[in-house]
Amino acid sequence: MNKTKGLMLASLLAATAFSTTSAMAQDAACPVKIGGVLSLTGSMGAVGKAIGNSAQLAIANINEGGGIKGCQVEFVLRDDQGQPNVGVDAAKYLVDVEGVKALSASIGSGVTIPILTSVSAPSQIPQIACCSSAPVLTTMAQEGKTGGFFFRTFPVVKNLSYLPAKIAADRGLKRIAMIYVNTDYGASLVKDFTKATEKFGGEVVKAVAFNENQASYRAEVSAALAEKPDAMFIVAFPQDGATIAREWISLGGTQELILNNALRSPDFVKAVGAKYLTKAFGTDNTSTQSATLDEFKAAFKSAYNISADGPGISNEYDAVTILGLAMNIAPDLSGPSIRDAIRKTQTSGGEVIGTGPAEFKKALELVKAGKPIKYVGALGPIEFDVNGDISGPALTWHIEGEELVIDKTISAEDMAKLLAEIDG
Repeated sequence: MNKTKGLMLASLLAATAFSTTSAMAQDAACPVKIGGVLSLTGSMGAVGKAIGNSAQLAIANINEGGGIKGCQVEFVLRDDQGQPNVGVDAAKYLVDVEGVKALSASIGSGVTIPILTSVSAPSQIPQIACCSSAPVLTTMAQEGKTGGFFFRTFPVVKNLSYLPAKIAADRGLKRIAMIYVNTDYGASLVKDFTKATEKFGGEVVKAVAFNENQASYRAEVSAALAEKPDAMFIVAFPQDGATIAREWISLGGTQELILNNALRSPDFVKAVGAKYLTKAFGTDNTSTQSATLDEFKAAFKSAYNISADGPGISNEYDAVTILGLAMNIAPDLSGPSIRDAIRKTQTSGGEVIGTGPAEFKKALELVKAGKPIKYVGALGPIEFDVNGDISGPALTWHIEGEELVIDKTISAEDMAKLLAEIDG
């Protein structure tokens, strides 16, 4: 009889332990998988590798901080090579074969959009893009084409077009030519920069589109050079941007260069030659200065021995961390549940959660207790609007020696004023 009771007690304890573990997992087959589609090679490879490192750091911190629903997390990363068809194939593989519950995808809007329309929205898989700023993504959300499954941790393209137009005007540059990547992002930037330039009394004398990954852009450069502009605005990723800049300078073009945010890259400077870039300036989105940003920068430097100041690095860390938090808040790991939980990572009045594993662990404890949280990560405080967009601060930069030097940071409030001034 005692033996029977002992077996019954052992069985009960085992069942209780199993039940507890099962409750923590909540339908999650361990490990829980998050997919990544990023440009690790191709024209964006120079920035994509660092962005990929940032995602891996976020995953490491999530796992050290307690994982997702009792499971460790696996980040399954695929290279889109900067090509839309490659990106779509990679996303389909991640969803259909790997069974990822969410996607971090991608860098360029030209890859992000087809992934959204062909994979994420139809499959109801939440997708957060670190670096895609094309306005058409907002339009798609407004038209109900995203199903609410798309978010981005990168402000819309107006930040990167209105601000350089203002700086160019302040420098007395009135006649500006543009050579831009032939994508939605490039076309949107041309449209907005032209509007802002005209508002400040200047003009875009020529805008020439180019297709990526060409050996030479002499024809495009010659077309822009024929207008004898005061300045040239290059909208490209590092590999192509360097080719364009070298050919522009070799053909006698002005060294008054305006550079888009993706060219804020040591690889671009090295490929062109710093001595030819002394008059160049650029802009970029940035993070709100905070203790959480400082902690993230220190952790990233420690992990990879490179600076976290490059484009998209902070944005990607927060994108992946927000997914991890949302997946713990969600009642289950279905796409709609994760989608609906994403905004709950930013609850007004919630307990502030910073970066790093200790903060993630703190968040999990609060979530389990049914308490609201407000994630303030590497970007500082952000909030997704109804379209999945955010607004934020910006910075200006130039090249000194071979260093990328930040001139100043413009607050989110001042950026909002600039946008309002131009948009009327």
